[in-house]
Amino acid sequence: MRWAKSKSSERGFSLIEVMFSLAILMSVCLGVVQLFAVATRANLGAKGQTSTAILAAEKMEQLRGLTWGFDDTGLGLPLSDTTTDLSQDPPTNTGTGLNPSPSGTLLSNTAGFVDYLDQYGAWVGTGSTPPARAMYIRRWSIEPLPTNPNNTLIFQVMVTTVNTESGAHRTMAATRWRLTNDAWIVSVKTRKAS
Repeated sequence: MRWAKSKSSERGFSLIEVMFSLAILMSVCLGVVQLFAVATRANLGAKGQTSTAILAAEKMEQLRGLTWGFDDTGLGLPLSDTTTDLSQDPPTNTGTGLNPSPSGTLLSNTAGFVDYLDQYGAWVGTGSTPPARAMYIRRWSIEPLPTNPNNTLIFQVMVTTVNTESGAHRTMAATRWRLTNDAWIVSVKTRKAS
């Protein structure tokens, strides 16, 4: 009698309860998997934006590092770098320095105002066509400030990916809008005494 009583007091899970628990567990797992997929896409997008921003800042620092001031002999004559070619790595003195860029250098690959970088940000070339290894296109423009053209320059640097740029050409007109992974930096430089 005791044996029968203890046997009947033990109770297990029914098949319906097990199936219901598995269904809840599976729906939670699917939600977590989707969350990981969204997080991975967001991380890749952030990586692309960070990379282009760093590459744009690097070129802006090169531009801002070129000589643009006055001599310190007491005559106050302007000093300007007019020969550095920042489209080469390392820079050479066969370029235009801080002379104004032609119009449209941010819209198209213009010699002397464009360079190409690989996936690691290393320089791979310059010219009108990206080399096969190029992942990033970096363009810049130099314009005198209309209200003070002899003493103030406006620098713009735009970095985009080669794939984004090829897709943007299909819809671009005379202006170029900033696309998702683009970096576009603008700075002003004013002459100062050396």
